[in-house]
Amino acid sequence: MHKLFIRFLGQTSPQPMSIEIERAEGIYMYSPCGKRYIDLISGVSVSNVGHSNPKVIEAVTSQAKKYMHLMVYGEMIQSPQVDIAKKIAGYLPAGIDSVYLVNSGSEAIEGALKLAKRHTHRTELISCKNAYHGSTHGALSIMGSETFKSAYRPLLPNVRQIVFNCFDSLQDITTATAAVVVEPVQGEAGFIVADKNWLIALREKCDEVEALLIFDEIQTGFGRTGSMFALQALGVAPDIICMAKAMGGGMPIGGFAARAEVMVKLTYNPVLGHITTFGGHPVSAAAGVAAMEYMEEHKLLEQVKSKNELFVSRLKSCVGVKEIRHLGLMIALDFHDQELRDRVVKRVVERGIITEGFLFCDTAMRIAPPLTITEEEINLCCDIIIEVTQNIN
Repeated sequence: MHKLFIRFLGQTSPQPMSIEIERAEGIYMYSPCGKRYIDLISGVSVSNVGHSNPKVIEAVTSQAKKYMHLMVYGEMIQSPQVDIAKKIAGYLPAGIDSVYLVNSGSEAIEGALKLAKRHTHRTELISCKNAYHGSTHGALSIMGSETFKSAYRPLLPNVRQIVFNCFDSLQDITTATAAVVVEPVQGEAGFIVADKNWLIALREKCDEVEALLIFDEIQTGFGRTGSMFALQALGVAPDIICMAKAMGGGMPIGGFAARAEVMVKLTYNPVLGHITTFGGHPVSAAAGVAAMEYMEEHKLLEQVKSKNELFVSRLKSCVGVKEIRHLGLMIALDFHDQELRDRVVKRVVERGIITEGFLFCDTAMRIAPPLTITEEEINLCCDIIIEVTQNIN
């Protein structure tokens, strides 16, 4: 299988993890030979309600029996799409209740950028250094790392970058700016949490120059930070919110939301301002509704804070860890040493815990388990990670 994997699947790195998984359940993944792995990264913040969640599987099965793809998104009334949009709107700030469903986080960003340009009649886009917003051309244009961009230039023009959490950088936002795109927690920078006062100042600056504020909640959304969206925890409302990853309970789906008077701009001059064939696929939409219902029924959001505290209190004793950055179940162990971090990650994976680093922070290790993880399982993970750091050489 490994030979076929290398032969027929396009690869994205010279040394993929190459762990074959036969089945997955809860926080666990199993190889064909029966080895059990604990998933501490949730497929990069996707499997928030755990792998093979029974409620999600039931919703997928039920919807697949009714119908799957019918027509290009937006042309036919499909109850799963209506249900997920209505449920998401219930968690968003007042007035932000129009949701456009797409296939992925990258497409959510692409749609949001188009909507911002269409609404403001401006072209300048501003993002932050060390930001990650996806790999398609528009999303890549606002990525915060030249390393990943240089091979694909020319990209979108009129893109500027500011420094995350830097008040002085806000002066770069002007009346030429269509939108500022920001992650409430910078994911690939190593879980850098936005300063609430900086977000407030950013909101005020965007209002002053009539630019739109876009929150990329693709990684932070659907319970990851302890609230359905990080904007609730940080207390600042954007104009457009992008979402994906955990949105479908393991199924592919994304979306961006805005006020109706903004979203309507995609319907004229030109019509069909954004088109997506499989966006809001009914099976994925049904899965997303089930995932949110599961979170509500099992009070997963209410448990995130205590689970965060247990992880952080235990992992403080890790040898070599210089800093722990965290919000909810987004936890970064920073060793301030890439070689040490690499050895720890390699050994932890060998011990049966799936973890990894970050694209733009080469000294930190990622911990972002399914929200369903129990205190007993947290302690087991911490025991292993602490032991590894104590015996690393």
